[in-house]
Amino acid sequence: MKRFFAKLYIGILLVILYAPLVFIAVFSFTEAKALGNWTGFSTHLYQSLFTGGMQGGSGLMKAVENTLVIAIISAAVATLLGTIAAIGIHNLKGRKKQAIMFMNNIPMINPDIIIGVSLFLLFVFLHISQGMLTVILAHISFCTPYVVLSVLPKLSQMNPNIYEAALDLGATPHQALWKVMVPQLRPGMLSGFILAFTMSLDDFAVTFFTRGTVGLETLSTYIYADARKGGLTPELRPLMTIIFIVILVLLIIINLRQAKAQKEAK
Repeated sequence: MKRFFAKLYIGILLVILYAPLVFIAVFSFTEAKALGNWTGFSTHLYQSLFTGGMQGGSGLMKAVENTLVIAIISAAVATLLGTIAAIGIHNLKGRKKQAIMFMNNIPMINPDIIIGVSLFLLFVFLHISQGMLTVILAHISFCTPYVVLSVLPKLSQMNPNIYEAALDLGATPHQALWKVMVPQLRPGMLSGFILAFTMSLDDFAVTFFTRGTVGLETLSTYIYADARKGGLTPELRPLMTIIFIVILVLLIIINLRQAKAQKEAK
């Protein structure tokens, strides 16, 4: 009975999590403007999304472009900074390490609205014009701690003598880092990059407070502004479906590769 109720609980939880996504995906294949109104199977919304035929289509695709540019740049820089920070934290001992880890965890615990307002006030104080640059800097700041937590477990699993052995064999510190440590840390770096990319893609509060008044729109701010007008653009349904499928496929590929690597290691 315990096993039955455990499976039932997991099943109900999965239904609650994924039913809205399936609902949106199903109604992305109909022309109805109102979500929940089925008017027959059609791929018109997908065609309209890619051809820009819908009202305000150029604004939506520009928001998608801005979102991807910000997410890719932020995730890449956060992965680089987070990996370097993780190596430094791993080599610390005692209270210093605990203090740095505590400071690294603060941005993840803080509500997004506090981070957004704080960065907004910082940029105003420094007289930095708000726009694409400030949004990227803001996203890097809250994505980096997640990369640190993704890389640290790989550092703990790595043989601590490998780096010193590479130096003893004549490698420079840069060569030992790039050719010895990075291959060992690559799975954690990849996981951190994907997590940072997803966090940046999903963010609203920080972006809203740091984008300024230059008219910069990301997907989250576009949806917010669209909802305030009294409804959502129907083409958002196929867009959300495509994003979900792409992320799902990437996660499946990564998990399969990790499972294969673990089998080969055994």
